[in-house]
Amino acid sequence: MKMKSLFSLNATIMLCVALLAGSGCKKSDYRMPAAPAYQISIKVDSRLGQYLVDKDGRSLYIFSNDPDGRDNCTGQCQLFWPTFNVPNLSASMLGPGLDLADFASITSAAGNAQLTYKGWPLHYFAPDGMKMEDPGQIQGDNKFNIWFVAKPDYSIMIVNQQLTGVDGINYKSDYTVGNGTTTYFTDARGRTLYNFSLDSANHNKFTAPDTATVNNYNRFWPIYETDKIVVPSALDKTQFGSITVYGHTQLTYKQWPMYNFYRDSTRGSNKGIAFPQAPAPPTNPVIWPVVTQNQAPAAHQ
Repeated sequence: MKMKSLFSLNATIMLCVALLAGSGCKKSDYRMPAAPAYQISIKVDSRLGQYLVDKDGRSLYIFSNDPDGRDNCTGQCQLFWPTFNVPNLSASMLGPGLDLADFASITSAAGNAQLTYKGWPLHYFAPDGMKMEDPGQIQGDNKFNIWFVAKPDYSIMIVNQQLTGVDGINYKSDYTVGNGTTTYFTDARGRTLYNFSLDSANHNKFTAPDTATVNNYNRFWPIYETDKIVVPSALDKTQFGSITVYGHTQLTYKQWPMYNFYRDSTRGSNKGIAFPQAPAPPTNPVIWPVVTQNQAPAAHQ
């Protein structure tokens, strides 16, 4: 009995040795497959939440001066905020939670290929104008109140843009005629957000019950419908909220309900400030002002 057991053990050992020595059973064949090297992925920070990084873990940023989808970082700006690009980006190069449809390629201000995310040109940050920040660092976030880490789930963005009404006239931040950028809010894809001047605190006085009725203005001024509050770090998240409007959730800021304008068909446009009439303060106040960080809270009426 013992001889039979010993023979079986020796046979088993010899079989294993033979298999390992064979061409189809090398030790290397049993190694665990390497994790995919994503060119872009999502990382999580305890303070900032989710944000985008490159294959080495370096943070990616977006610029408030780029609401039109073009790279407006020119001259010396390019030294501190180098462009980011991945040639021939494909879905397999993206980490979980990222959609290839959200990325596109443009030509940067310097003439190089540059990736955009949800229409925002992507950049690195080089604190000294030469060396990019190390992987895992997020020093560029909220830099000068115009640079923010790229996030996959923003519901609000801060932009700097010239106000140009539906009448084709340029307006300043006080809605008088003139040139100059205004800082205001858009959604994640650069679409301008407005308040209705006749609304009151958490009270939408504009939207009608039947949003399909052609004879009302609901289709001109759709509510900004989301209950997600993910904002740039320069903003106070507690100032945002939401209300229910005929079964839909409308985002608010300082208790002002927020809307989009149907004529803003291109990124960064803000034609609604001159609709239905051109503003001429104080005699002809703006009916649909853009949403700004320092605006007064809505009144309780």
